[in-house]
Amino acid sequence: MSSDFQPPPKSLSVLATVGGVVTAAIAIALLNGWSKKLSNTSIIKKAEISTSPTTLQPQPPVFGVQDAEIVASLDAKSVVLPGQPIPKNQLTVAIIPYVAPGVGKLTPEEMTTARQAWSYFQRNWNDETGLINSVDGFASISMWDQTAAIAALVSAKELNIVPAAEFEAKMSKMLNTLASMPLYKGELPNKVYNAKTLVPVNYGQLDKREEIGWSAIDLGRMAIWLKIVEAKYPEMRSQTEAVWKHWQVKRLTTNGQMYGTAVIKGKEQYNQEGRLGYENYAAYGLKLWGLDVKKALDYQSHTAFVDLYGQGIPYDKRDYKNSGANNYVLSEPYILDGIETGFQALPKAYADRILAAQAARYEATKQLTAVTEDNLDRAPYFVYSSLFVNGQPWATIADTREQHNNLRFLSAKAAIGWHVLYNTDYTRQLFDFVQGNLKSQEGWYNGFYESLRQPNKTLTANNNGVIMESLLYKQVGQPLTVWAGVRSYKSTEKTLKKNPEIRNQNSESSTHKGIKF
Repeated sequence: MSSDFQPPPKSLSVLATVGGVVTAAIAIALLNGWSKKLSNTSIIKKAEISTSPTTLQPQPPVFGVQDAEIVASLDAKSVVLPGQPIPKNQLTVAIIPYVAPGVGKLTPEEMTTARQAWSYFQRNWNDETGLINSVDGFASISMWDQTAAIAALVSAKELNIVPAAEFEAKMSKMLNTLASMPLYKGELPNKVYNAKTLVPVNYGQLDKREEIGWSAIDLGRMAIWLKIVEAKYPEMRSQTEAVWKHWQVKRLTTNGQMYGTAVIKGKEQYNQEGRLGYENYAAYGLKLWGLDVKKALDYQSHTAFVDLYGQGIPYDKRDYKNSGANNYVLSEPYILDGIETGFQALPKAYADRILAAQAARYEATKQLTAVTEDNLDRAPYFVYSSLFVNGQPWATIADTREQHNNLRFLSAKAAIGWHVLYNTDYTRQLFDFVQGNLKSQEGWYNGFYESLRQPNKTLTANNNGVIMESLLYKQVGQPLTVWAGVRSYKSTEKTLKKNPEIRNQNSESSTHKGIKF
């Protein structure tokens, strides 16, 4: 996913891990009066955070174990290497796209949740360009976060939160901007822009023009949503095609892998992007547009397993020590793949295990767990709250690998995303906790800190956008690419008629057989 902020050259392949990372992290610091020039090894040193009040008084999670040190001890003991692998006959993407149990209609509470998430975009839309702010009140944007805005706008239209005329005007403005904006070296979108002026900028800067490279993973996510818009709204097809034609997309891939660029000390570097999870998800988007991403879609060659609380979860063997890239195991890429494609980029069995490990952690510690990467309302302003990274279980780290386990938090987008995909007793607890603790007047806060027992009061486009698309998925009752008609599944249906046992196998997988949540 992408934006990163210029780590040392060896670690450049991690640039594609998470989108909007530095744009949002720096915005949080700048919004609170900190403007010291960034180095290439740390984002922010210290700042005081000013945030909006919660509507509801936050309540701490229920702890069976009160002492954070005891939780840390249990986390450390939960790891077993090597872990339990997934049988090879389950290691395929869905033969037919997975559909979650209980989808098809939003409850009144869920509809209110969607409207609350949309309030973020109402506040942060820039009429001049159709682009949004990655972080509340700061006019800086990455392509990952702009894709969150596309998803949010489609969701708002389909959930009848905005009228058709407003949707058409906003989407047209946005697409026209994407099809005409200045590009890095005239090739592809810069990693960061001033959302009001379209000036390509560096992280934390709004006025000084600076081209710093592009992210293939950011653009892979946008590729999926351009296809959704084009298929669902044929009258906008010429605009989405104009966006793609504006970009020199062949630069995004080499030998079946995804590549991005970074400018280090004035010199451009062309680097492989992605690790298991985001690599496969983003590659699926580029595949929809006909690019060769065969190696990037490979979810087995670099995969190993580690047991966490008895659940064997997949991780990428290409870690920092042997590749220079952090191999975070996070919730979000699996949630996005499930919601948008029905697990066409990654096996659902991987997502099953990743959710099961978090539910098992709750059983052992009584600490509700839904972890992924996101912005913080305090230094270091962005962390990857991982199930496993660089050989460490349950580690929360900055991109510099500094540990911040005291800042692990339950993620709002992960909690709601997991719930709409699985609809279990455990995910219901996650959803209810978000409802009771993370609502603000301007959207949904990013999460709730485990140790501090208080909200992470950052407001971001990606958090609120993922929440909105998750609820759209539940309302329409299909993966969003299928719902929009991005691909034809007629041939699959013919296969199922001839082999009905395949449909039965897929149905059984929906019940999470053998997996405890």
